[in-house]
Amino acid sequence: MRELAGFTIGVTAARRAEEFANLLVRRGADVVCAPAIRVIDLEDDAELAAATHDVIGHPPRIVVATTGIGFRGWVEAAEGQGLGEGLRAALAGTRLLARGPKAVGAIRAAGLREEWSPVSESSAEVLERLLGQGVRGMRIAVQLHGAATEWEPATDICAALRRAGADVVAVPVYRWVPPADPTRLDHMIGLVSTGALDALTFTSAPAVASFLGRAQATGMLEPVLAALRGPVLAACVGAITAAPLTSLGVPAAVPERSRLGALARLLAEELPARSGVIHAGGSELRLRAGGVLLDGQACQLSPASLSLLTVLAAQPGRVVSRPELQAALATTGSHAVEAAVARLRGSLEAPGVVQTVVKRGYRLAVETT
Repeated sequence: MRELAGFTIGVTAARRAEEFANLLVRRGADVVCAPAIRVIDLEDDAELAAATHDVIGHPPRIVVATTGIGFRGWVEAAEGQGLGEGLRAALAGTRLLARGPKAVGAIRAAGLREEWSPVSESSAEVLERLLGQGVRGMRIAVQLHGAATEWEPATDICAALRRAGADVVAVPVYRWVPPADPTRLDHMIGLVSTGALDALTFTSAPAVASFLGRAQATGMLEPVLAALRGPVLAACVGAITAAPLTSLGVPAAVPERSRLGALARLLAEELPARSGVIHAGGSELRLRAGGVLLDGQACQLSPASLSLLTVLAAQPGRVVSRPELQAALATTGSHAVEAAVARLRGSLEAPGVVQTVVKRGYRLAVETT
């Protein structure tokens, strides 16, 4: 259960962040948390109350539950307003469609039963099914899940259904907004852009949208995308969450089931597989974003030592000249390189890993057979 030892993973979740972080820590990971969004519940919102009264007074034929948290919040808000029994009675007589398994769970927790849920967990598939069956003159309630952005491709179900002739009741239960203080998110963006994380995780498409939007606003979007296309693994809880990234050419790892536990297991499989093993100087090295795993033990390195080791490990065994190492360390003196090598050896406590090649430079003492 220590498959993630030495790996540093970013968590952008707003809800259940601590639960997810604990799953990763138990597997040995170092975790950096920075919520990319805030969820503002609209329990006391007049618009939500009006929509609930509308559904109770004129029950729709079809109700679309787009998210588990949203549907659950709707029922809880109705309870708080003394409308819980009336809402459940109205919904019991409708055809309930759930966009995904979380919405299914919320529907069943309310003592109701869904008619259908798409395997793809896609709003587009829900809309396609409705339009294929014909909705003209039909009354349909849609539980909303926050506003879409340019980074969150989403089908506007309400508008499409209205164009097809349906009478649509929009039910706004909550909305996503950026964090009140972006300091932690900006720090996370910096870690991603410099490759200081091994993986960055997302549990909702709005979190992806907010993260990308903040990166763009701070002028860091291009380095962030380059890192996510390269050394930093983007891991998303489901395909819907991953959609904003894949649309930008960022490969995203997605578990078969959209669950936090499945996402943690996926990381435990993917990250070690991406990390090569180097045998040098009688030791086994596995590079991580924040350090190195030496003979199975995490070894924290300074930024300079890590940069030095990364250059040497790019082509294990190749002699790297002093000028190349000076460039990696952003220094002009050969003495600085010698001092950096000495510090690296001291940090590793395995002096035989880095070998001096007289008058040429340094190399990892890669073992040959």
